[in-house]
Amino acid sequence: MRAGTDESVSAAELPVARWCPRPALVVPETVVDRPRFPVVDIHNHIGRWLSPSSQWLGGTVSELVGGLDEAGVQTLVNLDGRWDDDLAMNLERYDLAHPGRFVTFCHLDWSALTDSGSPDDAEAGETLAAQLHVAASQGARGVKVWKDLGLSVRDGSGRLVMPDDARVVAALRVAGELGLPVLIHTADPVAFFDPLDEHNERLDELGTMPEWWFGGPEHPTFDELIAALERLVASCPDTTFVGAHVGCYSENLQAVGDMLARRPNWNVDTGGRLGEIGRQPRAFRRLVESFPDRVVFGSDCYPPDLDEYRRWWRFLETDDEHFAYHADADESGQPTIPPQGRWRISGVRLPDDLLSRVYRDNAVRILDLRPGPYQSGDSLASRIIPKWSQSGVPDHPKVEPVWGPRSTQSGASLGALWTGS
Repeated sequence: MRAGTDESVSAAELPVARWCPRPALVVPETVVDRPRFPVVDIHNHIGRWLSPSSQWLGGTVSELVGGLDEAGVQTLVNLDGRWDDDLAMNLERYDLAHPGRFVTFCHLDWSALTDSGSPDDAEAGETLAAQLHVAASQGARGVKVWKDLGLSVRDGSGRLVMPDDARVVAALRVAGELGLPVLIHTADPVAFFDPLDEHNERLDELGTMPEWWFGGPEHPTFDELIAALERLVASCPDTTFVGAHVGCYSENLQAVGDMLARRPNWNVDTGGRLGEIGRQPRAFRRLVESFPDRVVFGSDCYPPDLDEYRRWWRFLETDDEHFAYHADADESGQPTIPPQGRWRISGVRLPDDLLSRVYRDNAVRILDLRPGPYQSGDSLASRIIPKWSQSGVPDHPKVEPVWGPRSTQSGASLGALWTGS
């Protein structure tokens, strides 16, 4: 401690939960207000399923559309369709009211397995498949499979239903027959399965959300879940899969690439893993270079948020170094603890031919998006992003650092910043 200050906690005694350093590194910042190409966000949530108040996420539809216009997102995939009446309401609110702007995925209702006691129950698989026929007839454009499959879904016998369960395989083969891509989230970050101790790199997050820890004996291991996921994909060769969160294994891009090489019907989205791929930008770029048609952009920032999108644009389009993957200050300007791990990220700066595929082209193929007012690059450039240049490519100003003395926030003592008082 410095002489003359009134800190009540010494550096040796400071609780880690209160340690929130402000980086001393001085680096340039590139401002990326709009993406270089029109964007399809293949991973988002604007339904009511994940809303604590059961209200529609994203505000009114007009507010949502206005925000997407400003962000440069031409099409957004809504993964919250669920089934039956919920699906009908999502389709009416989004897809039917704004054709081409929104694409809604359905879910499978796993309660159909409560009367089924064996993976060999063909009738249960047929019941799940029938749900997909109904959803497709309603207008669903894909299927979302959430992480509860493998972690909490149980059949009538109490058995945990894994991703490669024969009843699930039967249903998702039908998804392929119906032309419905399957976006699947299996397991969770590796740290959520690791021991909950001083070595866990996401201890802050798990301390806030202890229910996200799956390291107990009642759950399969991370490796068991990922192996079951690959067996599912291999068992449905005519179904197009998108592995959420960088193939459900963003901590190991070599493993992600190996599975992409083995399974031609497997694709991966970037949703919710900016912090992970941002700390390994060169490895991520190698993944995109190796599989340029199989990596698709997804944000998983819900409700859609302009600042969140701009952090994605900065990562994908610039070579900026050591910047926050999250909102790194609260409303008072105080630094905040990173939500997913105590690190910062650096930009990957994808070349245009790869960037356009990640942003839009790969998703257009997977989703079979047909030409329309929001699938036309010319229309988008004039209607949604009027500040684009004639070439359709915006210029991004770079803000150079101020080479001068570094100061703490005005009005706050060093002691107050250090102790959080």
